[in-house]
Amino acid sequence: MKRILITGAAGFLGSHLCDRFIDEGFFVIGMDNFITGDKKNINHLLNNNHFQFVEHDVTEFVSIDDDLDYILHFASPASPIDYLKIPIQTLKVGSLGTHNLLGLAKAKKARILIASTSEVYGDPLVHPQTEEYYGNVNTIGPRGVYDEAKRFQESITMAYHRFHGLETRIVRIFNTYGPRMRLNDGRVIPAFMGQALRGEDLTVFGDGSQTRSFCFVDDQVEGIFRLLFSDYSYPVNIGNPHEISIKDFAEEIIKLTGTKQQIIYKELPVDDPLQRQPDISLAKKLLGWTPKIGRAEGMQRTFEYFKKLSPEELNKREHKDFSKHIKN
Repeated sequence: MKRILITGAAGFLGSHLCDRFIDEGFFVIGMDNFITGDKKNINHLLNNNHFQFVEHDVTEFVSIDDDLDYILHFASPASPIDYLKIPIQTLKVGSLGTHNLLGLAKAKKARILIASTSEVYGDPLVHPQTEEYYGNVNTIGPRGVYDEAKRFQESITMAYHRFHGLETRIVRIFNTYGPRMRLNDGRVIPAFMGQALRGEDLTVFGDGSQTRSFCFVDDQVEGIFRLLFSDYSYPVNIGNPHEISIKDFAEEIIKLTGTKQQIIYKELPVDDPLQRQPDISLAKKLLGWTPKIGRAEGMQRTFEYFKKLSPEELNKREHKDFSKHIKN
């Protein structure tokens, strides 16, 4: 049985990856320190004989007993609220955490896939974004802690690949959604759905003309799975290229939820990208991958998940307490 370590295992995407690899016959070691992850995302796996959970902060030395065949590094805050509240931890998990896991991969002779992001493109001057585009990032802006952590992550991963001959893979993840997203994490889909379910008006920042492209989690997991077992070491975009403006998306949510809310507008946050759309030509060519789940189906499945939240969860406004995780 092949053994795989998945960091960020209690997170939205990490927990779905744990499910997929267990279904594929792997022994999965899930690692998380719950800084943004949630134990309920993996509760269904804790008694599974093919799953082991380790509570650990990957910015500290990482040690795993026995052999490892693969590592997926998905530990990181991933929403603007998170990385604006814990900027140093965001930088550390992308730098020190990645360094520790690359060292572990080298020691175990394991292949490692690191989760990068479309945020490496910043507020892009090229549209749609191809892997060859170097990006337009404000290194000292409030979002720079996440953007630059991921850009550094890519750089050190390629350095280990070139200098040590390590087998590496890099996925650039575009906006992904689905069940297990945190309702109050600040991203647009849970924000809109939470507002709709509470009977509140939907908040659009700026004039709503900025665009996003949303990929359902099952499609994202399939792309990551195929990339891990490919022979390609450079970054690959995985996302859904179907672009929509935030204003139009808000109107879709109102229609989906059957609510009567209005759209209200607030000031656009600093460095918020005005366009986000992946060019997935490389993924099509290398992996034979394209997204299969349309937005209508994916949003319905996501809405069904949020509708099942308890009133306490739905109305919880305070953000996750990060204090116990902050060391410096």
